[in-house]
This record gives sequence, C-alpha cells and structure tokens, in this order.
Amino acid sequence: MTVHWGSLLAVFLVSLGSAVAVVALVATALWGLSARAAVVDAAAASGLARRSGAAVAVACLAAAASIVLFGFWVIIVR
Repeated sequence: MTVHWGSLLAVFLVSLGSAVAVVALVATALWGLSARAAVVDAAAASGLARRSGAAVAVACLAAAASIVLFGFWVIIVR
C-alpha cells in the first residue's frame, strides 16, 4: 500500500481552506447581525446600518451554506 502524498496534501489544503472560509463567513455574519442590536451609546456604534448589517449576514450565511452544500455534493455524488 502506498500513500499518494500529493493527493493527501491537496485534500488537506482544501479542507483547511474551506474550514477557515466557513468560520470567517459565520463570524462576519455574526458581526453583521450585531449591527441590528439596539445601541445604548451613540459613540459605541459601529457605523454599520441595521439593514446593511442584515444584508451582510444573509450574504455571508448563504456563502457558508453553499460551501458546505458543495462539500456534501462532492462527497455524495463523486
């Protein structure tokens, strides 16, 4: 039995990259959703409007979901 190190490295890098991308997208979505929270102090406001924060969150969660679903598709179909 031989190990195809090139293929193993490719799988590792793609897995690492997709995991980092999903975590970054979910973190950005949570940051966007935090713009919708009530602001007690006007000086502490992030400058991100409520609607644009929700739009950022929806876009990031949709991108993260598409990455995960693509991974499932690759596992199941291939």
